[in-house]
Amino acid sequence: MDDLTKKKRKPMPNLAMSVLMLMTFGNLGTSMAFSLQSSQMSRIFQTIGADPTKLGFFFILPPLAGMVVQPLVGWFSDHTWIPKLGRRMPYLIVGSIVAIIVMFLLPNSGSFGFGYGSMLALWFGAISILFMDLMSNMSMQPFKMIIGDMVNEKQKDKAWAWQTIWSNIGSFAAYLFPFGLSALGVANVAAKGVVPDSVRFSFYLGAIILGISSLFTVFKVKEYDPKMYNEYHGIDAEAQKKQKTSLVSILSNAPKVFWTLGLVEFFSWASFQYLWTYAPGALSANIWHTINPTSAGFQAAGNWYGVLSAVQTVAAILYGYVLSHLNDKTRKPFYSLGLVGAAAGFLMLAFCHTKLLSIIAFIFIGIGWVTINSIPFTILTNALDGQHDGTYIGMFNCWICLPQICASVASFALYPMFSKMSHGDGASMMILFGAVLFIIGAFSVWVVKETKGLSAKKTDEEAEEIIQ
Repeated sequence: MDDLTKKKRKPMPNLAMSVLMLMTFGNLGTSMAFSLQSSQMSRIFQTIGADPTKLGFFFILPPLAGMVVQPLVGWFSDHTWIPKLGRRMPYLIVGSIVAIIVMFLLPNSGSFGFGYGSMLALWFGAISILFMDLMSNMSMQPFKMIIGDMVNEKQKDKAWAWQTIWSNIGSFAAYLFPFGLSALGVANVAAKGVVPDSVRFSFYLGAIILGISSLFTVFKVKEYDPKMYNEYHGIDAEAQKKQKTSLVSILSNAPKVFWTLGLVEFFSWASFQYLWTYAPGALSANIWHTINPTSAGFQAAGNWYGVLSAVQTVAAILYGYVLSHLNDKTRKPFYSLGLVGAAAGFLMLAFCHTKLLSIIAFIFIGIGWVTINSIPFTILTNALDGQHDGTYIGMFNCWICLPQICASVASFALYPMFSKMSHGDGASMMILFGAVLFIIGAFSVWVVKETKGLSAKKTDEEAEEIIQ
């Protein structure tokens, strides 16, 4: 924090456990939206007639939306205060409402009589997924920022733990919705070009739960007003008003790890983009021996991918307990190890021909998933100075979005080339390429040099004072 704008902080109070739970509860619904999108998007677009060689186009839109929205939500919410609503809640409310509407529209992309492979159907789906991701990103960011706003250092571990718990519960349920609904008798196949009821009803359920869970957070959690916020964060409001800041100036003063972590993030998230895009096709080709998106085998593979994504979530929860015990000396080795584990999972998925092997593959993928969603943020937040944290977290998400965009653009050339090499099974080869990217990422970890900013140093100093 700049010397001109900092002053002595007033200690933050301890929050009741119920408050910690409720301030993160809405993340359950937001995670459902993202999980349904990532696990069913490829299936939806291939079902309505998208050319597999052009799937990358549709997968460019969500990260592009996130790359624009998340920094802006961070920046504007850092400078927002609406009486009776707060600083972060207005963005949660708007984002959730629009995301709910789009979740009812997206799975109906093939239900309006456009026809299989119709450009109207594909454009309807593309615009729907764009707005769904825009608003999901808008509703997700407040849950990350409110912890930094309201929770003291002693309770942050608990707050982040509940954030992760609700997120994983939401993801687990969303991944299993299509499989579970099919088991209850809901149709898993439909007319050519129409998304099955099992997928449509899954999105409807997710939308309803997103609305309910967000309402709990909005009505049960009251944010600190500007005066209290400044006292708790040691900010001199008058001096801050005189200080001119912009996204460009904030970015130019980013800590070095912001950039070195971006290198590792590039390879990690490019790999996961290929998983979300091509895993259903790879499973269908390797286990059900079909690449026909209108076949029962392809739809069964889509359901199984949801089950495997749930396996990934459970593995992430369990391995997350291991990662919660890391320290400055072990953080980077486990970061690299997690990426190697993900590479092993991708490699197995590219060649597995049984359900059992696919389960094992997704256990390793789950290890990689929790690694890239926890360790980089720990390293980054330790290096921040405590002033523009919301903006930095938003801008750091560009390192998640940009590689996904690059991966999707590259797929236009890679997928046809790999399809020729593998006699039509380009999806499995794209997964294999993702494994290679993860190996490169594992080596890139060692470029990162951890540092501590003012907030982390203050926490260390306060801990030493308590011990003394």
